Amino acid sequence: MQVFGSSGTRGVANEELTPAFVLRVAKAAGTAWGVDRVGLARDTRYTGRMLADAAASGLASTGTDVDRLGILPTPGAQAYAERERIPVMVITASHNPPQYNGVKLVGSDGIELAITDLEEIENVLLAEAFDVASWDETGRVREVDGVRASYIDELLAAADYETISDAELTVALDPGHGAGALTSPEFLRELGCRVVTVNGQPDGHFPGRDPEPVPDNLEDLGELVRATDADVGIAHDGDADRAIFFDETGEYVEGDATLAALAAAELEAGDTTVSAVNVSQRLVDVVTEVGADLELTPIGSTNIITRIEELEANGERVPIAGEGNGGIFFPDFRLSRDGAFTAARFLELVAERPVSEIVAPYGGYANVRHNVAYESTAERDAMLDAAANHAQSADAELNTRDGYRLDYGDAWVLARPSGTEPLVRVYAEARNRERADELADEMFETLTEAKAEV
Repeated sequence: MQVFGSSGTRGVANEELTPAFVLRVAKAAGTAWGVDRVGLARDTRYTGRMLADAAASGLASTGTDVDRLGILPTPGAQAYAERERIPVMVITASHNPPQYNGVKLVGSDGIELAITDLEEIENVLLAEAFDVASWDETGRVREVDGVRASYIDELLAAADYETISDAELTVALDPGHGAGALTSPEFLRELGCRVVTVNGQPDGHFPGRDPEPVPDNLEDLGELVRATDADVGIAHDGDADRAIFFDETGEYVEGDATLAALAAAELEAGDTTVSAVNVSQRLVDVVTEVGADLELTPIGSTNIITRIEELEANGERVPIAGEGNGGIFFPDFRLSRDGAFTAARFLELVAERPVSEIVAPYGGYANVRHNVAYESTAERDAMLDAAANHAQSADAELNTRDGYRLDYGDAWVLARPSGTEPLVRVYAEARNRERADELADEMFETLTEAKAEV
């Protein structure tokens, strides 16, 4: 696909992702969907209202009525889609830096659109084969109140309230100025937790930290855990479809360790779980021990969703799936990544024992990630060619499902182009930090040398 990547379409707002472009995406979606009504939500980004206005105009021009839902986590928008049985557009760039924005498309079943559905909309967009309503049949736009409250009520109905509330947990929460700032504090308090926050004000400039919940952006959360003697720290990204955790000492917990711990609690023999090609050995170990199966996809929620749907259509049970970035699916609840619901499922474990004990069995691995930015397709292609040559000469098992993953038995390294930013990402994992650094640095140097030669 030329327009839609691994999780919608994104770019620097008002440069790459302009109102005119969003208008066209909305016209294409309205045309392809061919429905009477569509929901429209956004995260807190400074450019969100501007781009949502463009999207509303584009949808209305095709004769589609628009329900404007305001600022809402992406999983809250998905809940609205499922409840109302209408598609939803979400204006969000998720974890990307503040200057970015984007568009996610959700079907009337509350699930992000499958690749085939995105291709249909993209074909309409590229051909500019838009429906055009007559002046007196253009869509009407209305503001819908109470959507966040309904989302919180659904979360509360699905969570194990008794287990969590009886534990009287103190939760340090960092919603990162994003959409979760308007829902997660109330949800966690309704679960009986004492909640203390940092970066808790919705602010599209993201003054406290960048939206991506990675260690370098979360130092304040670790300090808050220690200062308040919290039982756990929880961080979201910009649209709150991820949850990342800190233990009771204020130490960052690798997202791969969290996924492994939750998978160990969910999986039974004969089950299947789905993850991406950058899967940690932690999850592989859990799957092997339980006697379950693991399916790998290219990175990105759309790819994971598509595979889950295929497996479930064949009668397979998939109780949990996701990636180590904090984006986890519990398909029995809803086939969406939901940072608040993931937090509640993890709190069920924290109610029984400290976070450090929960994730202790999934330590022993070191993870390293580097990003190499590019300014042209020529630079990107040169780096990917270099990665391919590096892979061919390496004494490792090669997986090209998404980029180039080299498995050495004791460790692995992956180089792949980002689906949301002009970056080639390098991931590495090993039993010790020195080995992970060695593999990541070697690949990083290979890419940067190739880029410099362009």
